[in-house]
Amino acid sequence: MIKIVPYQDRWPKEFEDLKEKISDAMSEDIVAIHHIGSTSVPGLAAKDVIDIQITVRSLDAPIEAALNQIGFESTDIRQDHCPPGMTLSDEELEKRYYKGKDPKINLHVRKLGCFNQEYPILFRDFLRSNAEARETYGEIKTQLSKYFPENIEAYYDIKDPVCDLIILNAIEWAKVTGWKQ
Repeated sequence: MIKIVPYQDRWPKEFEDLKEKISDAMSEDIVAIHHIGSTSVPGLAAKDVIDIQITVRSLDAPIEAALNQIGFESTDIRQDHCPPGMTLSDEELEKRYYKGKDPKINLHVRKLGCFNQEYPILFRDFLRSNAEARETYGEIKTQLSKYFPENIEAYYDIKDPVCDLIILNAIEWAKVTGWKQ
């Protein structure tokens, strides 16, 4: 069931605890660990799920065993979607995706410098800086969860293009502000 809740003050601490656990398990292979997704944006309504991005230099790094040992299981998801109108190579969208044994954790492993590695950080920072976009996005997700509480495919079929519109604005915002990750 899809349930959107108001922003929870505990989410940053939950991320920090998970970041430490991940870092301790595989520090040599990690470039960065970021809190991404809606729970990383103060004031944004979200599913009560912590999304984490691990940035690595190579997706071939031997990380799976370390992640398994701390409770993450690999999934078959190997690629992010390409926003309409963009032409990106498979490498720019490739990732590894893990689910926590605690179902409230999603772990995305992406390669440094790829489009899909920058996308969630830019998306997050743009929403943190733009109250109108943040509130509108939260309202869209809340309404989608009301209309499609049991239909995850419909929820994402509508939400993903909304995210694509937001990232277009975020890319322009980054140019104007000089944003860098």
